[in-house]
Amino acid sequence: MNRAENAVELKHANNCCQSVLLAYADKLGLSEAELKRLGSGFGAGMGCMEATCGALCGAQMVLGLVNTEGRPTIRDAQAIIRAFREKAGATACGELKGVGTGKPLCSCDDCVRYAVECLENQLER
Repeated sequence: MNRAENAVELKHANNCCQSVLLAYADKLGLSEAELKRLGSGFGAGMGCMEATCGALCGAQMVLGLVNTEGRPTIRDAQAIIRAFREKAGATACGELKGVGTGKPLCSCDDCVRYAVECLENQLER
């Protein structure tokens, strides 16, 4: 199973941010309990569906934690955001879930999948 599909499976027992973090547990040097605590405030999007998707927040956290080469994380972070927006249609949880419009753009499973795929693409560069 690839990392994106593993994260989707983890999503069924964790929030979106936690599932992305846990999918990278082997690379982060933190325990599963620590990763769950780190991502616990980002379920239902940062700000409870008002702001950034939790899966995208998790991808950004992983990016920062694995960047040991000294190159600026911000450029890679921006690339992940652009790629995620292109795949999912937005970056804010409320927009992704159709809050206010009644028209969801992306499921939570797909948000998790896309966040990991975008992160993987950036890490491979």
